[in-house]
Amino acid sequence: MGNLLENILINYRWIFVCFFLLPLSAIYNVWFYARNWLIFKLGSAPEKHSKRVRDIQRQVKEWQTAGCKTPMCTGRPGWLTMSLKLGQYKKKLHQINLPLMDVLSIDTSRQVVRVEPLVTMGQLSATLLSQGWTLPIVPELDDLTVGGLINGTGVETSSHIYGLFQHICVSYELLLSDGSVVTCTKNNEPDLFYSVPWAHGTLGFLLSAEIRIIPAKKFVKLQYTPSYTLDDLIKKFTYESTRKDPHQFVEALVFGPDRSVLMVADMTDQLDPKKINKIGHYYKPWFYKHVETFLRKGPSEEYIPLRDYFHRHTRSLFWQLQYIIPFGNNPCFRYFLGWLMPPKVSLLKLTQGETIQKLYEEHQFIQDLMIPLNNLREAMGVLHDTVKIYPIWLCPFLLRVEPGMVHPKQDNNQMYVDVGLYGEPQVKGYQAVRDTRKMEAYCRKIGGFQMLYADSYMTKDEFCEMFDHKLYDKMREQLNCKSAFPHVYDKVCLNAQP
Repeated sequence: MGNLLENILINYRWIFVCFFLLPLSAIYNVWFYARNWLIFKLGSAPEKHSKRVRDIQRQVKEWQTAGCKTPMCTGRPGWLTMSLKLGQYKKKLHQINLPLMDVLSIDTSRQVVRVEPLVTMGQLSATLLSQGWTLPIVPELDDLTVGGLINGTGVETSSHIYGLFQHICVSYELLLSDGSVVTCTKNNEPDLFYSVPWAHGTLGFLLSAEIRIIPAKKFVKLQYTPSYTLDDLIKKFTYESTRKDPHQFVEALVFGPDRSVLMVADMTDQLDPKKINKIGHYYKPWFYKHVETFLRKGPSEEYIPLRDYFHRHTRSLFWQLQYIIPFGNNPCFRYFLGWLMPPKVSLLKLTQGETIQKLYEEHQFIQDLMIPLNNLREAMGVLHDTVKIYPIWLCPFLLRVEPGMVHPKQDNNQMYVDVGLYGEPQVKGYQAVRDTRKMEAYCRKIGGFQMLYADSYMTKDEFCEMFDHKLYDKMREQLNCKSAFPHVYDKVCLNAQP
C-alpha cells in the first residue's frame, strides 16, 4: 500500500499541477508584473522604501523592548524561497516582516541599479532591458531574488569574467541588531561589506543593494559545439573559460559520460535573420532538449533574443519539470498549455506535503558543487560513480581573492566551475545522506564549496573547514549578533535543524 501511494504521489502529481498550480501561477505572475511596472513608472518606490524601513526598525525596537528573547529572522515563509528544502529554523525564531520587492532607481551615469532584496531576476531583467541595460551577471531562474543571491550566492554564464553575484554588488544597506541602518561598500565599512555574502542574513537585515549594470544589446550569437568524449569537452571547456579574449557567455550541458554540448555566446545587434531562434516562445522545445539535438546535428549557431537567453532554462526549471510533468516537452502540451509554464516553485513546495517532500529528499539529488577547474575531469568521474545524474550543468566562474567566507585557498584568483546536478540518481543503492556527505567531503578535499540552498549534512566543524569564518566571526562579535541572529550553520545545515 505504501509503495502504491508513493507511486501515485510522484507519477500522477502532474494532474494537480496542470489543473491547479499552473493557472494559479499565471494569475500571480500577471498581478506581480503589473504591480511592479506601475510602481516603477510612478516613481513611488523610493518613498515607499523609506516608510518600509521605518516599519522594520519599529519591529526590531519591539523585539528589543520584549527582551530579545529569541534571535530574529525574516518573516518570509520558507515555502516562498527558491530552495527546494523547507528550513525549520523559522519556527523557533522571532520573525520580522520585510516587504521589500521594488526596483528603486537606475543611475545610468554611475551605471548602478538600486533594488530591494525581494526583487526577482525576471522582474529586474525586464525592467533593465526596457531601458537598454542589463546586469553583468543574470542568474538563470526568473524567481531568484536579489536578497537570496547576495545573502547566499549566484552564478551564471558570464561569471568566468565577472565572478559571483556578490562581485558585481557596489553597496549594501543593512539594518543591524540595534535598529540602526548602515550602508557599507568596499571603502566604507569594508569588513561588513565582505561579510554579507554567504552569511544568509545572520549579520543584519538586507534593506537594499546597489548593483553594477552594463549596456545591453538585443540578441546573443550562440554557438553550439558537441563533444563525444569527456577529454575533448574538458579541453574545449577549459580553453573557453580561460582564454584571454573570452566570449561573454560560456556553459556546457553534459548528457552522458561521452556526450556533451559546449555553448559560447556574445551580445550583438548584428545578426542573420535566417538564424534567429526565439527560444522564449511558450511553444518552443525546452532548452536543454533543444541543445541535445546538436549531438546529432553537429556544430551550429543561432541568434537568440537577449532576455530569452538569460532565462533559457526557466520554463523547464533546468530539467526538473520532467519529474513533475513527464510530457511537458510534448509539442501538443507546449502549444496548448506551454504558455502557463513554469509553475511557481513556491507553490510546488507549499502543496507538496510531508510525504512528497520526504520522497524528494530521499530520491532526488539537487546540488550545485563549486570546484576548481583543474579538478573538473576527476570530479566528473567521482560524480558519475556516486550519483550518475544527467544532464549536468557546467558553468565556469572566476573566484576572486577577497575577504569573506568563500575565496580560493591560494593567494591568486582561480577559475572554478559550478557543477549543477538536478535529478534522480541512477546508481544502485543510492542513499541521500551518505552520498551527499561523500560529495561534501570531496569538495572540502579539493578546496571546493557547496551552494547552501541545497541539503547539507555537514557537521559544524566540517562546515567551518569548507567556509572561512574568520571575518564572519569577527563581525558577529562586533555587531552583537549572537543573541540577535542565528549562526549561519544553524540556518542552512540539516544536522542543525530541530
